Amino acid sequence: MFVDSHCHLDRLDPATHGSDLAAALDAARARDVRQFLAIAVTLEDLPALAEISRAHDDVVISAGIHPLHRVAEAPSVAAIKEAADCFGAVAIGECGLDYHYLGKHYPDKAPDGVPSREEQRERFRRQLVAASELELPVIIHTREARDDTLALIREHTDPAVGGVLHCFTEDLDMAREAVRHGFYISLSGIVTFRNAESLRELARRLPLDRLLIETDSPYLAPVPHRGKPNEPAWVVEVAECIAGERGISVAEVAAQTTANFYRLFRAAAPEAPADVREALSHAGLV
Repeated sequence: MFVDSHCHLDRLDPATHGSDLAAALDAARARDVRQFLAIAVTLEDLPALAEISRAHDDVVISAGIHPLHRVAEAPSVAAIKEAADCFGAVAIGECGLDYHYLGKHYPDKAPDGVPSREEQRERFRRQLVAASELELPVIIHTREARDDTLALIREHTDPAVGGVLHCFTEDLDMAREAVRHGFYISLSGIVTFRNAESLRELARRLPLDRLLIETDSPYLAPVPHRGKPNEPAWVVEVAECIAGERGISVAEVAAQTTANFYRLFRAAAPEAPADVREALSHAGLV
C-alpha cells in the first residue's frame, strides 16, 4: 500500500473528476493508496478539513499556518494547540520558512503581501513550540531558508518526536542534517522532473527508512502528468521514480515509506483502516 503524506484535499478541483473529492480518493484507492494526510495552510482551513476527515476514514489532517499565508496577527502557541486539539490534528503544519520572494532586492522589507523574515520566524517558532508541547511531529515547508530552518529545528524540536521536510528541494547536506535531528525527508512529483537530478541523487543516497512520498496535490503533478492538476493517485509515480533510482521494487518503496509514515505520525495509526491497523500491529508500529 501507499500513503500520500501531504495533499491539499480541500483545494482539489471537483471538475477534474467530473464529480467530487470522493472520486479523486477512489481513484487513489484503486491504485492501493490507503492513507491520506490532508494539510492545513491556515487555521481557518480546519473546519473544512475536519469535515473531509469525518467523511473518509482514511483521511487524517494537520493544523498549521503556511509561511506565506498573510495573517493580521500570528496565532499564539495556545491558539495553535487549541485548534489542533479541537480538530484532531495528527501533526502541526505546514509551517516553516519561505524566503524565495524575499531575495537580495528585499533584504530588510518584504514585498506587499509577503510576510517578512522576522514575521515568518516568529510564526514558525510558535508552531514548533506548540508541536513540542503537544508531542506532535511538524510538517515543514522550507525554501531558500536553510540556516534559519535548521537553527529553529535544533532549538525547538525533540528528535524523539521529529517531523518532516515536505516537498524537499534543497541539498543533500541539509537533508542529512535534518535526518540527524530526527526528521524525515518527503519527495514529491518534482523528483520526476527532467531538471531534478540533484533530487534523484538524494533519493538514491538517503536511507530509505527516512523517506516519505507525497503529491502536494493539486500542485506539482509528476511526469507524465505535468501541466495537469495533481491528485493523490499519482503518489505512485513518485514511488516508481524512487524505486527506479535505487534499483529496488516499487513494493519495497511502498512498504518502507508507509512504515515511515506511521512511525512519524503516530496519532494517525489508530485512525487507519482496520486491515492497515492489523498490519501495523504485526510490524510493531502500533
